[in-house]
Amino acid sequence: MLSVSEAQERILADLSPTGPELVALADSWGRVTAGEIAARLDNPPADISAMDGYAVRAEDARAGAVLNLVGESPAGHPFAGAVPEGGCVRLYTGSVMPAGADSVLIQENTIAQGGAQDDAGGGRIGVTADVRAGQHIRRQGQDFARGQVVVGQGRAILAREVGLIAAANHAWVPVHRRPVVAILSTGDEIALPGNPIPPGGIANSNAPMLAALVRASGGVPVILPDARDDEAEIARLGQGIARADMLLTAGGASVGRYDLVQRGLERIGLAVDFWKIAMRPGKPLMFGRIGTVPVLGLPGNPVAALVCGIVFALPAIRALSGRSDRLVMPEQAVLGGDLPENDQRADHLRATLRRDAGGALVATAFSRQDSAMLRTLADSQALILRPPHAPAARTGAPCQVLRLDSLSI
Repeated sequence: MLSVSEAQERILADLSPTGPELVALADSWGRVTAGEIAARLDNPPADISAMDGYAVRAEDARAGAVLNLVGESPAGHPFAGAVPEGGCVRLYTGSVMPAGADSVLIQENTIAQGGAQDDAGGGRIGVTADVRAGQHIRRQGQDFARGQVVVGQGRAILAREVGLIAAANHAWVPVHRRPVVAILSTGDEIALPGNPIPPGGIANSNAPMLAALVRASGGVPVILPDARDDEAEIARLGQGIARADMLLTAGGASVGRYDLVQRGLERIGLAVDFWKIAMRPGKPLMFGRIGTVPVLGLPGNPVAALVCGIVFALPAIRALSGRSDRLVMPEQAVLGGDLPENDQRADHLRATLRRDAGGALVATAFSRQDSAMLRTLADSQALILRPPHAPAARTGAPCQVLRLDSLSI
């Protein structure tokens, strides 16, 4: 059996990102950049005020001085003249600094002298505290300069990046096309959720659950019709990958009499790379290709299907999406309960998370880890990772976790 890391490496080894396309900035959230995005201007585009107050010459603005108010510079309407000796110009946060000024005298350190402080001109302003040269000024290009790369290639665009790209003056963004992921569930026992369930049947939770995982990973899910336990039907439905970038199957990948996915897909050209990994849940995991389309065969038990989806399918979809950060990186935590020694398979234990009084992340595994218990999975915020042959661990011992809450899964 392959280790988890070896299986991840083999899945990701030959995956190429989808091609580029341009999307409107407003539609770019959740997409992945297909090239570097450079600023088209300086930000700020000029020296601007960081506070409400007055543009002054620092040498004039000493405590006790009285300055002549010669005008104002509202944001978006720069003052056309220059600040003379002994003068000042009314400013607001974001106002362009006028010529001749080298500092901002904040409003709190002033007092009106024979006129209102917000007069556009003609008043006099008393200074109540010394001003330093350069004080309260945001310099041109302080955030970024024209031509500087503000968002690199292969980066997922979130709200922060949308704001940054907009500030860099881009209305269109080069992104990778979302990969299309076909999902094929197999088994005579499965029925569409909401339909009457026949004797011995179960609702198909895998297909909609994996579709949600694909969306959360940046792909476009296409749910194929459910396949019966029949090689010919699996082969026929497997042909639905003609326009897909990846195929996920759920069920039928084990060694039972009716586990027919591998044989069925071999009829349409499946070449198997590996089958079976040293992991729990999820030992019967298959990976191969039909032509150039990667095929990932997930276990039928829904918990095992989603856990394997997080560990293997999510990084693969990120790779197809062009993301530079493919693997979900574990975080450090401490155990909230004792754990027994582990066997030869890497454990992924469903667990809750909390913070202790010192701020440490505490992961507590559920007492029952049956791979068909979806309610426990839904109540989990993390998976505790335990390597093969890990010794017994006591409460408070360090551990590593994959956080499900941070993945929106």
